[in-house]
Amino acid sequence: MYERGLRLTRRAGAVAAQTLVFVLLWAGLALLIAAIGIRFFWGEISVGQMLLNLTSLETDGGGGAVVWLGIIGVGVVPLLLTTGIALWWYLRRRTRRRATYAGRSRRSPWITRTVATALVGAVVVGGTTAFADTVNLGKYIQAANSDFDIGDYYAQPVITDDAGKRNLVLIYLESGEATLEDDQLFEKDAFAPLKEATKASDGWQSIEDLQQYRSGGWTMAGLTSTQCGVPLRPAGSSGSSVSDKPSDDVETYLGGTTCLGDVLGDHGYTNVFLGGANARFAAKDTFLRTHEYSVVKGLTDWRAAGEPETSFRSDWGLSDERLMANATTTVDELHAESERTGEPFNLSVLTLDTHEPVHVYDYCDVDTQDAVTSVFACSMTQVAGFVDHLEAEGYLEDTAVVIMGDHLKHMSAGDAFHEQLDDHPNRTIFNRIWVPGAEPAGTVRPRVDQLNLYPTILEAAGLTLQDGAAGLGVSAFTSEIPAHSAQALDPDTYAGLLESRSPQFFAEAWAGEDATQ
Repeated sequence: MYERGLRLTRRAGAVAAQTLVFVLLWAGLALLIAAIGIRFFWGEISVGQMLLNLTSLETDGGGGAVVWLGIIGVGVVPLLLTTGIALWWYLRRRTRRRATYAGRSRRSPWITRTVATALVGAVVVGGTTAFADTVNLGKYIQAANSDFDIGDYYAQPVITDDAGKRNLVLIYLESGEATLEDDQLFEKDAFAPLKEATKASDGWQSIEDLQQYRSGGWTMAGLTSTQCGVPLRPAGSSGSSVSDKPSDDVETYLGGTTCLGDVLGDHGYTNVFLGGANARFAAKDTFLRTHEYSVVKGLTDWRAAGEPETSFRSDWGLSDERLMANATTTVDELHAESERTGEPFNLSVLTLDTHEPVHVYDYCDVDTQDAVTSVFACSMTQVAGFVDHLEAEGYLEDTAVVIMGDHLKHMSAGDAFHEQLDDHPNRTIFNRIWVPGAEPAGTVRPRVDQLNLYPTILEAAGLTLQDGAAGLGVSAFTSEIPAHSAQALDPDTYAGLLESRSPQFFAEAWAGEDATQ
C-alpha cells in the first residue's frame, strides 16, 4: 500500500513538473513574440503605455490589423506551438515505452532531457528578458522606489481674468516631428506647405526646440500632457486598489485633474473634438468627455455621415483631406454661433495620415523615393489649407491657433527614417502658435517640453493665468519661472519627477478625486 502511494505521488509530481515546463514554455513564447511584435510596430515602450492601451484596444479604426496580429501572435500561436510540442513529447514517450515492453534496448534519456530543458530555459529566459527590455521594466521598477511625487509640484490652474478670452483652434499633427523639416537629412522639407501658411513674418510664433516630455511618446500621452500638464500613468502603477482602467466601461479619465476642457468650459467655451480614428481607441473619447468636450467625433461618426469608402484607411480611419474638410465646415458653424451668442469655442483636431504603416490616398502624389516623406507633405498641405481658410474668413482676428505634433515619430523596427533619426542629437516637435494682436517678433521660452503647453494654450486663448502655471508646466509666454515650480528643478531632478509613479497623486487622479488636495 505504501509503495503504491509512493508511486502515485511520484507520478503526480512528474505530471506536475511536466505541466509546469509546458506552462513556462508557453509563457516564454508569448513574451518573446510580444516583444518582437512591440519592437516591430512601436519600438521600445513603457509599462504605463502598455497598460493604458491594452485596456482599451479597438479592432476597428484603432490599428485593427495590428490588434488582430497581436491576438493571433500572442494569444494563439504560443498556445498552438506549446500544444504541438507537448503532443510530440507525449507520442515520443509512448513510442519509447512500447520499445521497452518489446524488449528492445533504448538509450539513456538524459541527453534528450538535458537538451530539452536547456531549450525551454532559453525560451523562458530569452522571452522574459526581451519583453522586459522592450517595455522598460527596469525603469518601471526603479520608479517604484522614487521619493518624488508629482502632487508636490502640481499647480492648480487659477484664472485671474477672462476678459480677453478668444476662440481657440488646436491642431494635433500625428507624429509631427520637426526634425522632418531638415531637407539635408530627408528628400524634402515635409512641413514646407504648413510653414508657408504660418510664416513668422505674418505674426506666427513657435517654441524653439519643443521637447517630448520624458517618458511620453504616444498620442494619449501627447493629449494629456498638453491639456492637463501631467505625465500619463495608469492608476494601477501606483500600487493602489484602483484598477488599470480606462477600459470600455470606465466612466472618467483623469477625472481628478483639472484639464484644458474643464477650464475652458468653466469660462463659457464650447469644446469640440474631431479625429479620423475610432474615438474609443485608447479611451480617447472618455478622456475628452470627462473634461467637458461636448462633441467628440471619430470613425463611426464619419461613416454615419456617409463619407465615401475611398476616404478611409482600413487600419485607422478617415483621411486628413476629409477630416480637414469637416473641420472647415465645423469651424464655420462654431464661429457663426460664437458671433451670435458672444461665447467662445475650442475646436481640437487630430490628424491621421502620417500614422505608420504608410497609406497613400489618391490625392497624394508621391514624388519621393520614401513614400512616408510625401505622405507627411500631403498631410501638411491639408492642414495648411485649413489655416488658409481661417485667414481668408477673418477668423484669425479673434481666434488663437495652436498647431503641434502629438509626439515624435515612432522608431519601431517597421518604420522609416532609422538612418536619419536613431542617433539624432536633438529631435523636437513641430509647433506654430497664432495669437491675435501679438507682436510678430514676440518671444516664447525655448526648449520647453509638452507639459508646458497646457498653460501656454490657456494664455493663447486670452485667459490670464496666475503665475503662468498649470499642472507641472509654466506658460512659454512667461520668462520668469516660479521658484516652487517643477520647471525650476535641475534637469536630472525634473526627469526623476516625471518618471516617478507618484502613487497618491495618480490614485486620486484616476479615482476622480481632487488630486491636488
